[in-house]
Amino acid sequence: MLALVEHVQQELMENPVLEEVADEEKDEQKTDEQKTLDEELTEGKNQEEAQEDEEFKRLGEMADDWGDYFSQTNIKRSDAVDERDRKQEALENTAAGSMSLQDYLLGQLSIMELDDTFMAICENIIYSINDIGYLAYPLEEIVEPIEMPVSIEQANKALEIIQGMEPLGVGARNLKECLLLQLDERDPDYIIAKELISNHLEDVETKKYKLIAKKLGYNLELIKKVIEFIKTLNPKPGSLFGNERIPYVTPEVKVDCVDGKYEVTLVGDHNLPRIYISSFYKDVLVGKGYDINTRRYIRKKIESARWLIDAIEQRKGTLYKVAAKIVEMQTQFFEEGTLALRTLKMQDVADAVGIHVSTVSRAIAHKYVQTPKGIFELKYFFTGGFMNADGNMESWEATRQKLLKIVEEEDKSSPLSDEEIAAKLREMGGDIARRTVTKYRRSMKIPSSRKRKEC
Repeated sequence: MLALVEHVQQELMENPVLEEVADEEKDEQKTDEQKTLDEELTEGKNQEEAQEDEEFKRLGEMADDWGDYFSQTNIKRSDAVDERDRKQEALENTAAGSMSLQDYLLGQLSIMELDDTFMAICENIIYSINDIGYLAYPLEEIVEPIEMPVSIEQANKALEIIQGMEPLGVGARNLKECLLLQLDERDPDYIIAKELISNHLEDVETKKYKLIAKKLGYNLELIKKVIEFIKTLNPKPGSLFGNERIPYVTPEVKVDCVDGKYEVTLVGDHNLPRIYISSFYKDVLVGKGYDINTRRYIRKKIESARWLIDAIEQRKGTLYKVAAKIVEMQTQFFEEGTLALRTLKMQDVADAVGIHVSTVSRAIAHKYVQTPKGIFELKYFFTGGFMNADGNMESWEATRQKLLKIVEEEDKSSPLSDEEIAAKLREMGGDIARRTVTKYRRSMKIPSSRKRKEC
């Protein structure tokens, strides 16, 4: 959608016959103009191209005349108010620049009262912190380029200053130090958490909870409680900052349930400029005051504008038909969820709508739909599958959800192997091979049974 908006904006700048609809009151008038445009274009082409009585009027003059015409469609305001509103609009529409981790740390450093030596050491340390918030080099190497003599004691003291800043855990040299920096000594479980991080992190990772409890002499429930707290700590504090913005998804299609039926509407074109062809240039095309070259230029621009308008309308029509057919074919999904997602190919929708499969592919590319079940990319609804024991087609996505449910409900002290998961899926009607389970498990970032085991 953003690319289309930019394209239309570019056409508005380059094509003088195109104008953006300014208010709702003009809609009916512009629609009537569009209906008669093709007839007038034909009339213009069939007119005898003879020498005109008047001198050729340059396109620059036409632009000036159009400027006068356009200015009459706007409400006059005082210069002061207009300037104030423009500045306010520019301020509100200006994207906030993303702050880097280094900028954030330097901002905290700037309000500290440190002498020049410590200020220089701290700055060097800050610039030596990588994107995830860890020291990228040994402390000795970091302070080496500083012109003034720096002792290792001073370097460690400066590092303590940095490690006391936000975000918690920044400036750590390894994972253990990062997690330890995020602990609060006032926490009643501080000693246990510190011990787990310092000496039992590998056992925590492999979920050997009973073994840890036995070694430390604490009950199992307390150990599990502290481990759950440790899981809330951030192993990559620098990841909170970044140079790239998170993309904002704007659905172009909306699905609503109305009286038990699912209705499809297009909602993503509100940012798309509403355009029409100016009657001013239409009059130039059929008028007597312009020579043949001018009229040919205007005719070319009008035909280009007409093509753009038709293309936008065709795009909207195709997207609506494809989306409506997807909703019709995936009705069970909207009623029951992912487990009811049926197998669907683009060719199925193309055949049903009566268009080429490549048109379906282009229509759904990078487009999202807002549904009662959440926001999904349109391509999500196209999925392969297999014939289950009941003789019905089942989608791979539904199978993945079943796999996830099996893992969530398994006995964590004796987690299921991939072969055992495959057997359970077969009991549920799916003829799934172990290697397929392994592939899906890995793609869903589910650990192996050994790593899922809680001792």
